[in-house]
Order: sequence, then structure tokens, then C-alpha cells
Amino acid sequence: MKVIDAVVLRGGVEIENPLETALEFVEAYSAYDSHDSRAPHTFDESDLRLANRGGARISAAEIAAILERRGRIERALRSIDPDTSLAGTVQSIPWGPLTRLFDTFADIRGVGFSKMTKALHPKRPALVPLLDSVVQAYLATDSVLPEPFGERATALVRSYKRDLDRNRSALRAVQRELASRKHGLTEVRILDVLIWSAFAS
Repeated sequence: MKVIDAVVLRGGVEIENPLETALEFVEAYSAYDSHDSRAPHTFDESDLRLANRGGARISAAEIAAILERRGRIERALRSIDPDTSLAGTVQSIPWGPLTRLFDTFADIRGVGFSKMTKALHPKRPALVPLLDSVVQAYLATDSVLPEPFGERATALVRSYKRDLDRNRSALRAVQRELASRKHGLTEVRILDVLIWSAFAS
């Protein structure tokens, strides 16, 4: 297996074999990541069912509440190019439209960052990380975050980007090796997998 530089996480945690770690994960949990979204500007129940295959546990009542906002969600998605990458420059990322996209999920009972980002990640896989409880706890070492739902989610994504930028070379190398094995993960998703491998208990 090709030797790739270690991925360095917060607190001095190093993932010595990031490719091996990522391969083990995707080969064990492929139902979510193997999905190819061919309709990046639409949003319907199938997207929420896919999120549930990724562990979102979105209930029938929550699905109904989210779909009441389908029009707003789709308008927000159309404002963000599907190929936008968090690995790009800070200036190239549409932070305002991203915040508005997150805000479409605000104040839905039982739906927080984890369920929202598991639903949105396949729509913008290079931009939206999975902000589940493990990743949120990992990012919580940053300073106090703003309170409004969309702004807080965007602040977490900005924080996530710092880790992505710090490990860009290693993550791209892992991405290339995974692609050669028919696993199409973005750098954003690879970093998520590595954070999970290090911090999920």
C-alpha cells in the first residue's frame, strides 16, 4: 500500500496510515458514500432516506417537516455550484449562500447539524462536512460560536476548513488512491472519516 504522510489532527493526534484507515471505513460502510447524486439542485424524500442510510435517524415526522421547506432548500442549493470545494481558497467559498442553505433547516424540531449535513453532504460533497456529534465535539475547541443556526453551522465549517487546509497534501493523496480503487470520496469526507476513526468511542 502506498505510503502517504500522516494526517495531523488537533491535540497532537496523528493518523499514521490515513489511506488504510479510510479504506477500512469505506469498505465497511459503503451504502451512504457509494451514492452518486445526479440531481444536485433537487431535494426530496430520497435524499433524506439516503441520510438515514448514513446513520441520520430522521423520523417520518422530521422528514415531513423538512420537505415542507423543499422549495427553500432547492433555491438555496441552486445558489451554490455543485463542484464548490472546501479545499479551495477562503475567498472562493460562497459562505453567505452556504449559511442561507443551512438556515433552511433552522427550528425544525429534532433536526440539528448532524441530520442536516448528512442530508446535504451528497448534494455538495466537496463542500459540506458531516457535522455529527463526534465532529462537533472535535471542533468545539475553537472559540465561542455564534448562536443563530445557520451562522453557527457555517462557523463549524470554517473551523473544519482549517484542518482540511493543514492536511491538504495528505488528503489529496488519499483521495487519489481511493479513486483508483473505485471509491469516490472527497477530501471533506475523508477528513470526516479520519476524525471519526480517532475520536469516536
